[in-house]
Amino acid sequence: MFAVHLLAFHFTKLKEDQIKKVDRYLYHMRLSDDVLLDVMARFQAEMVKGLGRDTNSTATVKMLPTFVRSLPDGSEKGDFLAVDLGGSQFRALEVKVFNDGKQSSQLESKFYPTPKEVIQGSGTELFNYVADCLLDFMESKNLQHKKLPLGFTFSFPCKQTKLEEGALLAWTKHFKVRGVQGTDVVSSLRKALQKHKASFIPQSEWLTCAWCKGVVLGTGTNACYMEEMRHIDLVEGDEGRMCINTEWGAFGDDGALDDLRTEFDRELDLGSLNPGKQLFEKMISSLYLGELVRLILLKMTKEGLLFNGKVSTALLTKDKIEMKHVCAMEKYKEGLSNTKEILTELNLFPSEEDCIAVQHVCTIVSFRSANLCAAALAAILTRLRENKKVLRLRTTVGIDGGLYKTHPQYPKRLHKVVRRLVPNCDVRFLLSQSGSAKGAAMVTAVAYRLAAQRKQIDAVLAPFLLSLDTLREVKNKMRAELEYGLKRETQASATVKMLPTYVCGTPDGTESGKFLALDLGGTNFRVLLVKIRSGRRRSVQMYNKIFAIPLEIMQGTGEELFDHIVQCIADFLEYMGIKGARLPLGFTFSFPCRQASIDKGTLVGWTKGFKATDCEGEDVVDMLREAIRRRNEFDLDIVAVVNDTVGTMMTCGYEDPNCEIGLIAGTGSNVCYMEDMKNIEIVEGNEGKMCINTEWGGFGDNGCIDNIRTKYDIQVDEGSLNAGKQRYEKMTSGMYLGEIVRQILIDLTKQGLLFRGQISESLRKRGIFETKFLSQIESDRLALLQVRRILQQLGLDSTCEDSIIVKEVCGAVSRRAAQLCGAGLAAIVEKKRENRGVEHLQITVGVDGTLYKLHPHFSRVLQETVRELAPQCDVTFMLSEDGSGKGAALITAVAKRLHNIGRK
Repeated sequence: MFAVHLLAFHFTKLKEDQIKKVDRYLYHMRLSDDVLLDVMARFQAEMVKGLGRDTNSTATVKMLPTFVRSLPDGSEKGDFLAVDLGGSQFRALEVKVFNDGKQSSQLESKFYPTPKEVIQGSGTELFNYVADCLLDFMESKNLQHKKLPLGFTFSFPCKQTKLEEGALLAWTKHFKVRGVQGTDVVSSLRKALQKHKASFIPQSEWLTCAWCKGVVLGTGTNACYMEEMRHIDLVEGDEGRMCINTEWGAFGDDGALDDLRTEFDRELDLGSLNPGKQLFEKMISSLYLGELVRLILLKMTKEGLLFNGKVSTALLTKDKIEMKHVCAMEKYKEGLSNTKEILTELNLFPSEEDCIAVQHVCTIVSFRSANLCAAALAAILTRLRENKKVLRLRTTVGIDGGLYKTHPQYPKRLHKVVRRLVPNCDVRFLLSQSGSAKGAAMVTAVAYRLAAQRKQIDAVLAPFLLSLDTLREVKNKMRAELEYGLKRETQASATVKMLPTYVCGTPDGTESGKFLALDLGGTNFRVLLVKIRSGRRRSVQMYNKIFAIPLEIMQGTGEELFDHIVQCIADFLEYMGIKGARLPLGFTFSFPCRQASIDKGTLVGWTKGFKATDCEGEDVVDMLREAIRRRNEFDLDIVAVVNDTVGTMMTCGYEDPNCEIGLIAGTGSNVCYMEDMKNIEIVEGNEGKMCINTEWGGFGDNGCIDNIRTKYDIQVDEGSLNAGKQRYEKMTSGMYLGEIVRQILIDLTKQGLLFRGQISESLRKRGIFETKFLSQIESDRLALLQVRRILQQLGLDSTCEDSIIVKEVCGAVSRRAAQLCGAGLAAIVEKKRENRGVEHLQITVGVDGTLYKLHPHFSRVLQETVRELAPQCDVTFMLSEDGSGKGAALITAVAKRLHNIGRK
């Protein structure tokens, strides 16, 4: 018994000594965590270089766009073919994909050898061979008469310009086929199939790897991942994500890893088919690790450290030690016996001590491979985490390749080092089953799904894409409706009411004094004190307070509404300490009114969600006076009732005398402009000008624009408080755009094109998709994070692809709104030009409204449309600063000035 323990002790001692000896000899192959973190940082820098348009040419990590933009979502189905070229065997497959909610598939395949004369012959021979094998496979499966989509896995670095096109950059993995580099490999395969007179020509889609975060560790090595489009300078567009094929095998080709490369790495590289290239791959892939072990053992033997210094022929023969030998020697239980057997077959006749040393050499070589691979993968994971702007990333890495699958210790080592280098990433490693070939079929399936979905989405959004001819037609119809509204005999039936405001002048700079202004036009009501100073120190000072109008007041009785307004005025006067002063007051009332004078306004009809009873057909100024009398606390001199568009025009007119048009593009949509009195048949007098409140929101209520209304517009109209009215406003104003988007999203979801066909309860609620969401969504350039956050608020679990579609829907709806608004405005500026009788008009439009101010594209599209449709008009757009409040005070001041002039 003692003898056995003594033997075990000697063996352990022997093992430790041998391990220390090898450790000292291969010291430079052992990499600390600090070194690996440094490698990780170097790789990250190369990734950034590879993604940049100006730096890609000098980057060793090429970061090639694959044009794979989406991952399988489980709705893919159908039969697909796949071919897989990239190693010692060529493979053809048939993949059946089932839409059964489990993302299941069925795969049948056949392997074909890739003879040396083929992989080192001509391109024609190679692709003819691939075509032969594919057709043989199809005949064996009785598929030759079916026209199936084809996915082509071509595992060599290619530059892609689209999904089904890729030009070979360089051969790797012992391939040296002539005449292929720089050519499109998909086109070469198509030609080979055509030449073979195949009964079908497959639709070829190709990719490098089908995983969103994929690593291949085998004969070659590579990784791909889904990168944010905004970071990929090499491809147009910044929405969504695209799979990037890193081609990380070339990392270090510029000398970046020279401090880590050993004499054995250099010797291996010099003896390869491509010296100086794919240096990272030569340090970690299974194609080279066996040879690296051979070179180390050869030198150690020559130095008398192994096999009594006897060098066998096997040790002198290149590639004699293969990766399968390394794997066998590293098995824990039978590793030493395997090692002895393998070395004996190589005529080396090892001692126990030799077997231990050789086994440890294999361990160090393969461990270094796992360490370097982990550092590069950690760099990719860190980038993904930073792209997603999360403190902790949870993700899955798809992994394939013989080294990972067959080496007994490699997976455990790789996982352990990755988790140590990126402790803030929870990584699950998922072993691919037929990853490269099945992946090609899945990418083809996804491409088919996306193409079909694209067709459906385009069909839904097509009615929102208005041609220039359609916009000209809208402009001409608006012009005709403007004329109807101005004429005595047609005004009563006109949809564009062209209401006279009795505002007959614009500020001339002499206005001064203190004025009160009221602003009612939405869910908030404002009271303002405005101090206007004239002369050289001309200025306008404003003090205001905002009061909410509850829904029950908006939709209660008229008396309740105006009593609430007067209560707010009383609070403000007390707050400002001016309750006893009788100040002139301007009342901004942003609803269609028919005016008989500047201080009389009869409400034509409520808009924007108001439904207070006993108001329509009544003079709102009288209703305000009555409410003030009922309260009996103060008195006010109500000089003018003002529409918000008029206030906007007056505010900008105070700064720019050329401003004769006011535009509101916000909750509501409206325009006013200064019209020649001679054209206003419904008002006496032909001299001078008067501001006309067009109330253009009613344009189309007679059916004249029904040809451009969509089913979604009709749904929004029918569900509104004033069905059949304000149709143009319902296509152009902020109050309704979010609801149009909601209706489209519901339709797309019902068609299975969004949110996996699941409509959340909140999305079913009318008005839940606020128009401010459109501005936020279309402003989002941060990896669609804002879009996804908004959708999450609505209970919608969205993918990146969902977010892109939602953003596209918002863009289509808001662009149409801006274009329609621009077409209407073009009709007005053209009318102004003709009124003046000039060839070319210069004019300023004062603009207010949240849609114009806050939406990232609305103002630009509107201005572009006006330029297109009114090319003889040079229109300046001036943003109004508080037009509805300040404008009301200015109109009151102008009215007072003109009244005083009249009395004199």
